[in-house]
Parts: sequence; C-alpha cells; structure tokens
Amino acid sequence: MRRDELLDAAEDLLSDLGSTALTLSAVADRAGVSKGGLLYHFSTKEALIKAMVERLIEEFDDLVSAQPDATYTERYLGATLAAVRSGKLRRWAVVTGASGNTYLLAPLREAMARWHREGLDEEPDRVAAQIVRLACEGLWDVASHDPALNSDDDLRTLDARLRALLKPPS
Repeated sequence: MRRDELLDAAEDLLSDLGSTALTLSAVADRAGVSKGGLLYHFSTKEALIKAMVERLIEEFDDLVSAQPDATYTERYLGATLAAVRSGKLRRWAVVTGASGNTYLLAPLREAMARWHREGLDEEPDRVAAQIVRLACEGLWDVASHDPALNSDDDLRTLDARLRALLKPPS
C-alpha cells in the first residue's frame, strides 16, 4: 500500500470518528494493512500526523502555483476556491483537530504565516489583499464544517466580488 493511501485512511478515520480514534492500529485496520505495513511508513502516530500536515502544505502550495493569475493573492483565492470545490479541505480541520502538539503543527503555522505575507508588498492594495486572504480562510473554515453551504453559483459570485476588491481604483 502506498504512503498516500495510508494518509488518506488516517484522514478518513479522523473525519469519521474524531481525534481520539486515531491510533496506528485503527489506521492500519482502516487501510486494510497490517500494523507492520503501516509502521514501515510511519513509526509513530506523531510521524503520521506530521506527514499529513506536510502533505496538506505541499498540496496547497502546488494548487497556488497552478493558478494562472497575476498576483499571489489572486492565485491564493483561486487555489482556495479550487480546494473548496474539490471537497478535500476537510483535511485541514481534521489534522488541526488531531494534534494538540504544537511541534507537529509548527509547519502549518509557518506555512500560514508565509501564505499571508507572501507578495503583499507587490499587491496594488495591500489591505485589500489581506482582506481577501482572510476571507479565503473564513470560506475554507466554514466550508470544512458545512460543505453544502455554498453552491457553485455562490462560489462564482464570491470569486467575482473578492477579485473586484483586488482591482485598484480607477
């Protein structure tokens, strides 16, 4: 079984049963592998959680990079909306909820700081860029708890309105 499939099984377990259910045995059972098969990839629960956090950061960085927009904030917005539409954003809440260990969440905190600082000085309106990035965080958080809240039409409208905030006044 591949490493990503084990991480998916751990995320599914967390999503279905909560952080107290996250044990190596439970993840192995959910993935349909022996505990030894899981231990080959992740020697501890902390290593498993750290890998989930690192994967989240990498996936979102890749999603931001894949956006065709000109400014970092526009790419960040596009990536956020893509994540919301994909339904994979439950991972953020799941991983954050899974670990009360600040050491394991340190990479996520560092990534959040980078995402909210990157390119701000190059933005036409720094404050508008910050507002849009914070709105993205709110959308992400709410959608992770209520994925059906916003229809595709709602997301298109939010996208247009947030992009309008980023346009410098004429």
